[in-house]
Amino acid sequence: MGAARVKLDLVKIVGVSAAGKSTLVAGLRRLGYNARPVAQEHSQVPDMWQRIRPPNWLIFLDADLAAQGERRPDVSWDEPWRLTELERLAHARIHANLVIDTSLLSPGKVLQQAVDFLRVSSVEAAPGPLAELPRTGSVWHQD
Repeated sequence: MGAARVKLDLVKIVGVSAAGKSTLVAGLRRLGYNARPVAQEHSQVPDMWQRIRPPNWLIFLDADLAAQGERRPDVSWDEPWRLTELERLAHARIHANLVIDTSLLSPGKVLQQAVDFLRVSSVEAAPGPLAELPRTGSVWHQD
């Protein structure tokens, strides 16, 4: 008889555009965490993050306008758009288990903060990497 398969907690990553959602998801999945991005900043459904499959854990990533512009120079960023995103993400931010401002952090530091939180919260990881997921468009590179 084979070993029992452990059902991993679902960790969803939500946040403003270019905050590093795809990068964090990729890093967490490499470490065996069942992480998935939620592109809620493009939705007018306040609780989209919990609609299809509610997560066990929700991590919110924020980034200021300067960081967004540096990471996605192909997009015209402005304060009205940022406020629209924050309004669309307000419900998720309120319910987030962890909020990380990625503006001045390297992708490695963001990953470390998330992993530290998940470990303290006793969130199990698979013994090896999980399959990669498609990226959502960021050009922010890993350290």
